[in-house]
This record gives sequence, structure tokens and C-alpha cells, in this order.
Amino acid sequence: MGIREDMPLLARHEGDWEGTYVHVDRDGKVIDTHRSRLSCRLPADGEWDYYQVNEYTWDDGRTEEHRFPGSYRGGGRCAFDTERIQGEFRAVDDDTIYLSWIYKERGTDMRLFELIVLSEDGRERSRTWQWISGGRCVRRTLINETRVS
Repeated sequence: MGIREDMPLLARHEGDWEGTYVHVDRDGKVIDTHRSRLSCRLPADGEWDYYQVNEYTWDDGRTEEHRFPGSYRGGGRCAFDTERIQGEFRAVDDDTIYLSWIYKERGTDMRLFELIVLSEDGRERSRTWQWISGGRCVRRTLINETRVS
């Protein structure tokens, strides 16, 4: 069975998304905000089973782009391992994807856990990250996105 058949929720995320990331510290104080455009693809042929490109833009003109190729592992799991991050994701129900990863430059002490909830009509999604260091939440990221294509 392929990734589309084994991970139908992931297939529903395929497309382009625009939104806003709001990073807050442990106490809920906003420490960063930026706009985003994400492209999520399940290539039919090629080296990767999943391919995501994240573009970020700040009000001061800064931009970043990051690419996240993923490999389907079977059993409803997909893994990624780039120069920047390493982790895995899977669906937990019909609407929710769970991810966990590390930023390699921060070491394994800082782990991130994300939930992505897709709306029934597939046009909106909400995402939350928890940044855990030493067993304690030190930061959260709140993301709201709308499908643009």
C-alpha cells in the first residue's frame, strides 16, 4: 500500500497554504510573528514520498525558505531527516496529524510536538507546537492556515 492509500488524511493536506505563525513564551507573551506559505506535495514519482516547502516572511522584510522531504515508512508513518530537523509524523484520527521532531543544532534536549487539525471541508487548518526542554514547555507556536490552492 502506498502513502496516499495508507495516509488519506495526509493526502487531504496536499496543496498550498497561507497563514500566520505566532510564537509565545512559556507565559504566553508574543515573542515572534510572521506570515507563511507552505507547499505540501505527495510526488507520484521521484526520490521522496512527501515534499514540503515552507516560506516565511516577517514585516521587516526578512524571509526564510526551508524544504522538508519525507520518506514513507509504512504503517501510516512518514519520517524526515534534513540538515536542520529530524522527526516523524502520523495521523491520530480522521482530522489530526501528530508530529514530533528535533532541531539538530539545539540537540535532543529540545523536542517539538505538533498537532495539525484539518477542517471538515479541507480549507482551513490549525496547528500548535509545544517546545519541550528538560521536560518543561518553554515555548508554543500557534499557526492558522487557509488553503490557497
